[in-house]
Amino acid sequence: MFLYNITLQRATGITHAIHGNFSGTKLQEIVVSRGKILEIIRPDANTGKVHTLLTVEVFGIIRSLMAFRLTGGTKDYIVIGSDSGRIVILEYHPSKNMFEKIHQETFGKSGCRRIVPGQFLAVDPKGRAVMIGAIEKQKLVYILNRDAAARLTISSPLEAHKANTLVYHVVGVDVGFENPMFACLEMDYEEADNDPTGEAAANTQQTLTFYELDLGLNHVVRKYSEALEEHGNFLITVPGGSDGPSGVLICSENYITYKNFGDQPDIRCPIPRRRNDLDDPERGMIFVCSATHKTKSMFFFLAQTEQGDIFKVTLETDEEMVTEIRLKYFDTIPVATAMCVLKTGFLFVSSEFGNHYLYQIAHLGDDDEEPEFSSAMPLEEGDTFFFQPRPLKNLVLVDEQENLSPIMSCQIADLANEDTPQLYVACGRGPRSTLRVLRHGLEVSEMAVSELPGNPNAVWTVRKHVDDEFDAYIIVSFVNATLVLSIGETVEEVTDSGFLGTTPTLSCSLLGEDALVQVYPDGIRHIRADKRVNEWKTPGKKTIVRCAVNQRQVVIALTGGELVYFEMDPSGQLNEYTERKEMSADVVCMSLANVPPGEQRSRFLAVGLVDNTVRIISLDPTDCLQPLSMQALPAQPESLCIVEMGGVEKQDELGEKGTIGFLYLNIGLQNGVLLRTVLDPVTGDLSDTRTRYLGSRPVKLFRVRMQGQEAVLAMSSRSWLSYSYQSRFHLTPLSYETLEYASGFASEQCPEGIVAISTNTLRILALEKLGAVFNQVAFPLQCTPRKFVIHPESNNLIVIETDHNAYTEATKAQRKQQMAEEMVEAAGEDERELAAEMAAAFLNENLPEAIFGSPKAGAGQWASIVRLINPIQGTTLDQVQLEQNEAAFR
Repeated sequence: MFLYNITLQRATGITHAIHGNFSGTKLQEIVVSRGKILEIIRPDANTGKVHTLLTVEVFGIIRSLMAFRLTGGTKDYIVIGSDSGRIVILEYHPSKNMFEKIHQETFGKSGCRRIVPGQFLAVDPKGRAVMIGAIEKQKLVYILNRDAAARLTISSPLEAHKANTLVYHVVGVDVGFENPMFACLEMDYEEADNDPTGEAAANTQQTLTFYELDLGLNHVVRKYSEALEEHGNFLITVPGGSDGPSGVLICSENYITYKNFGDQPDIRCPIPRRRNDLDDPERGMIFVCSATHKTKSMFFFLAQTEQGDIFKVTLETDEEMVTEIRLKYFDTIPVATAMCVLKTGFLFVSSEFGNHYLYQIAHLGDDDEEPEFSSAMPLEEGDTFFFQPRPLKNLVLVDEQENLSPIMSCQIADLANEDTPQLYVACGRGPRSTLRVLRHGLEVSEMAVSELPGNPNAVWTVRKHVDDEFDAYIIVSFVNATLVLSIGETVEEVTDSGFLGTTPTLSCSLLGEDALVQVYPDGIRHIRADKRVNEWKTPGKKTIVRCAVNQRQVVIALTGGELVYFEMDPSGQLNEYTERKEMSADVVCMSLANVPPGEQRSRFLAVGLVDNTVRIISLDPTDCLQPLSMQALPAQPESLCIVEMGGVEKQDELGEKGTIGFLYLNIGLQNGVLLRTVLDPVTGDLSDTRTRYLGSRPVKLFRVRMQGQEAVLAMSSRSWLSYSYQSRFHLTPLSYETLEYASGFASEQCPEGIVAISTNTLRILALEKLGAVFNQVAFPLQCTPRKFVIHPESNNLIVIETDHNAYTEATKAQRKQQMAEEMVEAAGEDERELAAEMAAAFLNENLPEAIFGSPKAGAGQWASIVRLINPIQGTTLDQVQLEQNEAAFR
């Protein structure tokens, strides 16, 4: 039986990453696959943060991923090879924020099979054809074109099968507009299969085969095949046509080779190695991934070795003949599964194991002192060049995405005494391993914290003008005073804002285009832009107990349950509605929705009464202050908030963009429960109530903005955020201390923040990782964690870490000492002093293994540690290093 499982959190490891203009704009996006998930992300060129635009479950395994663009097009499509036995072409629609399936062609059985295509994908660089290949035998070519309506068309598959042949890699060769060509690394095992002695298997050579798609005859031919000296592991396409010399670079063990048709001789260059490397000297070196960057005038490749060192590879040409390959050490970063160089100067590096990184390319490494290695430099066969690894010089880290893969061991326990248990996860491999503590909730970034003169009871932010992008004032209300803070380079108190400072404030807002309104217990203060003030005073001994305001309307509740309604007229004057409404019980909370774009007013007022009911009252001129609907509640309401959520982007007749969503009434009860009810935008009826227990305190609700949409911040003993993200509702707790009151906050440094109060402090917070289920704290480990147990008395963790092909710290130090002594001994009499200095520098050098990798000791070599760790502080209390080749297993 095969059941589809729902996970608590999406997979975080990335197996494939491609980049292109998928939205059809000038902006470049990155599409990544996380096993069974397809995700489109976009780095923000200003902040350097990576934002997720869309995540889709594909209900299958993504085995290969490619971007292609039809000739003359401006938009990239996505081709997917999966375990479904189909080739799928997707297009991303930014207006609907969805992937549309353009084509889905079935060619074989489902499942990851040896002879069913899907493992390899290659695209003609001019976007005319795509080849999808299996590990063995089968390869299919589809011709891509456009019809009269400019829609993408796909042909029937053309076969390029070859029996008894294993495929290692496939790429599209850039031949300009000649017949599309594909290069394959293949191995024919027919002879080896039929030879019982095993001699043929030992002599079998890998071949580089070129397949040509003849567009005139509509079939695929094996154009050319050549046996290779070294075993290649992957191919890199070299730009062709008017952009470069065409051909391919073959990355193999210890060498990178350039090959092309015709008279072009093979150009071969050894892969440089680290100087004074502790690795097994017999071990070969391979490139594991690459990225190509091409402009109108030049191109280069970034190729990464299995140690994480990146080399910038360039080709020297003479009349379209390549004369030499040049390699230059660029930087060292953790080993990647894919690298994407974007036009904005970013390098996105995805990993299957360990975090993903976004780097800014600060320099192209052209003018530094780093030596350049060339295929033209004379070397003995088997010799190579040496370079000195160093910290980042050309790249600057700007963002990091957390990755739990692979999770080796996990336990759930409340070791921090936080009421809700934490997940303790041992993950990663080798020196990039970590112990992570996962807590259910959104991560909160604290931008600023400042103390206030006393304990405030409320806070708001207001803009000076409706078109302002950022807030101008923070208004803080105390028991007997109001403090007005101006937002600029710094936040400081001002006294000329027009607000009454000698009274507490019940609410304040921007009114109309550029006026402000302050509601306080004795009246309403309407402050015009030219600082003229209009006051409305409460009648007799009555005071205002509750109020609700938006951009054009003010509703107040006086003692005794009387409602007074004010609306702004076209001249900017605040006018009282002639009638007042007596409620049947005291008013405990009220809410108005924001005025919808292009309308005069919000149609509904929600009022919560002491008799455990919520009533919807009309504010339409035809039936103003008439009750429309009522909902009985299980407890007394504490707070109400009407928001428009789950919107889709629409354009009105004037071409103005806006979102059209659904109206929801959120009701916070005094018993700690949050209700969310759908509010009908025409009749005002309440339906489809959802309930969620949030905490032990009464629930207060505040409207904030997240990713350009309205969201609700709910505060109980814990703070929660109810928001719509990628067309789904999320209600997630914040991993932060208890807050008492909050308001949305927008400034240059923090465009979508929250200003909140907690006891006597004012805090500015930002929520950046929307959509995340857990936030995490990571503590580094030394080797791959195999298992851990919780010590029941001390609540500490005991972790066993073991790595194969590794040295213990003692063996590393011993090997370093030995190599340093050899350096001094090998030097001549005159160079002794210099050699001693170099040996001392080598012994003092300590490059972090989490970035530069740990030395590979060879098969059969083991290193192990037993560690006692405090899971709250992450401090190692004790560790036992086992001897070399002693291994601890679970």
